[in-house]
Amino acid sequence: MNDKPAGLAIALLSIHGLIRGKKLELGRDADTGGQTLYVVELAQALANLPQVARVDLITRRIVDVAVDADYAEPSEALSDKLRILRIDAGPDGYIPKEKLWDHLDGFADNLANLFRESNSLPDIIHSHYADAGYVGSHLAKLLGIPLIHTGHSLGRVKRSRFLATALTADEIEDRFNMNRRIEAEEMTLAAAQRVITSTHQEIEDQYELYDHYQPEQMRVVPPGTDFKQFMPPQGGELETPLCAELVQHLKRPEMPLILALSRPDKRKNIAALVEAYGQSEPLQQLANLMIIAGNREDIDDLDEGAQEVFHDLLVAIDRYDLYGKVVMPKHHQRDQVPLIYRIAAASGGVFVNPALTEPFGLTLIEAAASGLPLVATEDGGPRDIIGNCHNGFLIDPLEPATIAAALLKLLGDKKLWQSYSENGLQCVRKNYSWDAHARRYLAVIKPIAQRSELLVRKPVLRRTALYRDRAVVSDLDQNLIGNDASLKQLIDVLRQQRQSTQFIIATGRRLDSALKVMKKHGIPEPDVLVSSGGTEIYHAPELIADLVWARHIDYQWSPHQVKVILADFPGLKAQPKLEQSRFKLSYYIDPELADIEEIKTLLHQEEQAVHVQMAFGQYLDILPLRASKGMALRYVAQRLNIPLEAVFVAGGSGADEDMMRGNPLAAVVANRHHEELSQLVDVERIYFSNRPNAAGILEALEYYDFFGACKDPREIAYS
Repeated sequence: MNDKPAGLAIALLSIHGLIRGKKLELGRDADTGGQTLYVVELAQALANLPQVARVDLITRRIVDVAVDADYAEPSEALSDKLRILRIDAGPDGYIPKEKLWDHLDGFADNLANLFRESNSLPDIIHSHYADAGYVGSHLAKLLGIPLIHTGHSLGRVKRSRFLATALTADEIEDRFNMNRRIEAEEMTLAAAQRVITSTHQEIEDQYELYDHYQPEQMRVVPPGTDFKQFMPPQGGELETPLCAELVQHLKRPEMPLILALSRPDKRKNIAALVEAYGQSEPLQQLANLMIIAGNREDIDDLDEGAQEVFHDLLVAIDRYDLYGKVVMPKHHQRDQVPLIYRIAAASGGVFVNPALTEPFGLTLIEAAASGLPLVATEDGGPRDIIGNCHNGFLIDPLEPATIAAALLKLLGDKKLWQSYSENGLQCVRKNYSWDAHARRYLAVIKPIAQRSELLVRKPVLRRTALYRDRAVVSDLDQNLIGNDASLKQLIDVLRQQRQSTQFIIATGRRLDSALKVMKKHGIPEPDVLVSSGGTEIYHAPELIADLVWARHIDYQWSPHQVKVILADFPGLKAQPKLEQSRFKLSYYIDPELADIEEIKTLLHQEEQAVHVQMAFGQYLDILPLRASKGMALRYVAQRLNIPLEAVFVAGGSGADEDMMRGNPLAAVVANRHHEELSQLVDVERIYFSNRPNAAGILEALEYYDFFGACKDPREIAYS
């Protein structure tokens, strides 16, 4: 006789961190963050469903005087259907997740014994993060239980982010055991029947980096939101002390508030919102602008990236004379955020997220749950949110005019504002509540538990190296851009080779200009974007700025002095502000009137440590001495641990010459033969393609057998 109750028995594995049913210690350290909260709320939501018989949230038991005694209890009942089980593994004390790897096999064995002794196997095991994935994959094979997995973050992606910091590849490995983590993630993907993600972008941009990636395995189930905190205005919000404090410097505080809330990060693109607001007099007549960008005492004490963001914001406010119309409070408390949303909603305002890319968009859900219509970037998660909720407009974050146009539509039409506010309130509860999340989740796992929808696996060829061991580098203009048909072919090839090959774009354009061109031509975000002639380096995903490179090239850089020296030089004209950047002064040059060697000599005589380069016969850039595309490429290759002999470079202008010389395999496409790069015709390891643009790049990649032998056949012939 089978005494098992009707309904699914689900085991959730979340091994590291401090997990209990009450008073979660969120933010205590790096291991007690969002994942801890997520698994507890998921467990509670699943236990509330009648189709679920039992939920066991399984974690590591910790006996340590430095933490609460709760974590030493082997079992903690949260309801008649939900309990936390704590398993012994390794030392008694609390240790970070990076130190757990040697103890995970013991965790798996002890948990398997517990399942057998209780004579009650779960129908599904759902692992959270790489360490639980390692344990879950072992149990799935040992006990024949289907495995579901949620990564929360991925090692290959995390490593790229760390490489944008001061950490070297060896330091990353020493501190974070990244090799073991990535191998565990590959093992988990090989074993899991389904992988749950928050957005489609997470699937396409992150999981695709893995050898065992299978799109058929992936399912998007957006996480739930706590609607006890985030709710529409209850009345009286505009009379609160917080509201008075926030609007005290506004000339017309009674007007609606356009609200932006994010970190002071260049990727959040807040300056574009100020530009949009400043350029639109009608918008200024309709609403005030409030920017909540973290907390600060003194801008000079912030990190360099945040300083640059606030500099851009203050310059834009000053340029458009927005004093009394824009407020940027210096301080706010985390628990004040729900009230800030409600104040903006009560004022008849709009929430704006103009980020260059937004993987999910939790602030959009929080704002919608507070009754605010949305204006948000079309890149990433907001597409899903606004597509589901019909509560706002998607905008091009690189075109400030689209931001202003969307805001004017909402603020100028009260019926539309009310409709979108109500749509958001209804939709977020329907699609983004924990109950909605649990029901969607159950629809995904139930067929797996019943063995009616098992994954048909495709053969997988594992790469020989754990990390990508080669890179394709190209300029944008005249190389990638010029023929959309051949560009599509090249993009398809690079996507097929993504697991072995880094894709790097090196351009003289600024970040925003480069992104605009890439978007227009359907060029995917590269793994590394070198912009502004080699002075800025951004790492995927989310375009994280490489601050180590910025500090390196800042050596003896005096742009204001250079401007003064070249102010009256004949044949030079400064390019528009949009083409200038922190480490790049850009001019138009008339070669009939200005000689580049004279400019170099003059700057040298004035003791300026600069690098001078010309592109396409009409553009002159002055950079810090240590900056160029070639120097940036060599820095990136060293950070990625890719030998220059395994780097292919397609050059488009004279500014690319130092990238192409030396050990990389290089190519000049046919449409550039007779211009600035023609003098390279006799240089070794540089191939002159017969075809133009992207077709010429494909021709050169085939010539070098780049994805195979990766050699110059001329060297083989001569040896």
